[in-house]
Amino acid sequence: MLTSRDPEYNTKIEAIKKILSELESDEAFFSIDEFGPFAVKKRGGRKWVAPEENYTVPQWQKSKGYLIVTAALELSRNQVTHFYSNNKNTQEMIKMMDVLRTQHRNCKTIYLSWDAASWHISKGLFLQIKGRNEEAPIQGYPIVKPVPLPAGAQFLNVIESVFSGMARAIIHNSDYLSLEAAKQAIDKHFTTRNQDFQKHPKRAGRKIWGAERVQSEFRESNNCKDPLYR
Repeated sequence: MLTSRDPEYNTKIEAIKKILSELESDEAFFSIDEFGPFAVKKRGGRKWVAPEENYTVPQWQKSKGYLIVTAALELSRNQVTHFYSNNKNTQEMIKMMDVLRTQHRNCKTIYLSWDAASWHISKGLFLQIKGRNEEAPIQGYPIVKPVPLPAGAQFLNVIESVFSGMARAIIHNSDYLSLEAAKQAIDKHFTTRNQDFQKHPKRAGRKIWGAERVQSEFRESNNCKDPLYR
C-alpha cells in the first residue's frame, strides 16, 4: 500500500477479496501479466560450483533472441495458461481473453485481473470485452468481467510469484542454444507445474482471498470443468 498512490486502493482491494471469497465452482479468477522482454543468452545467478571451478558470464554477449511470455494464473485451480508475444499491447490482452473464454467455456463468469499498465486498461480492450459479453449468451461463452488492481501495486498480482519461480528454475544460470530451446524449457516448466497442482490441489494467493472457503468446494461441481492447459 505504501507504493501505491491510487485513491481507490482500498475499494479495489476489497472488491477483489469479495469476488474471491464468494467465487463459485462455475467461475474462474485470473491473474494476468507479461514476463519480459528478456534476452536469451548465458545468464548468471546463484550456483553451486566446485572450489576449482571458475564460472563466468561474459559481460558482452550476442543475444539469441528476445521473449515475452504472456500468462494467466487461475487462482482457485492454480493453473497457468501462457503464450509468447512480440509486443505488450491491447491486442495481446484480447488474444488472452479469447483463449481463456474458449478454455473455460463451461464457466458462467471469468474474472480478469491485471495491473494498471496502459494496454491493460485501454478503451479498445474494454470495447472488445463489451462486444464479447453481448454475444456470450448466444454463442455459449462465459461473461468476462475485468477486475483491475490498484495503480502501483504490482506486488498484488499473484502471477508475479509464478514468474519469479520460473526465472529461478529455468532462466537463472541458463545458456540455451536457441530461442526455441528456451521456449521448450518454459513450456515444460508450466506443464509440470500445472500437473503437480492438479495432483496436489492448492489455491494460489493467500490474503488476497479475504474470507476463505473450503478448497474442495471449488471442485464439487462439474459445471466449470478443469480445462486442458499447454
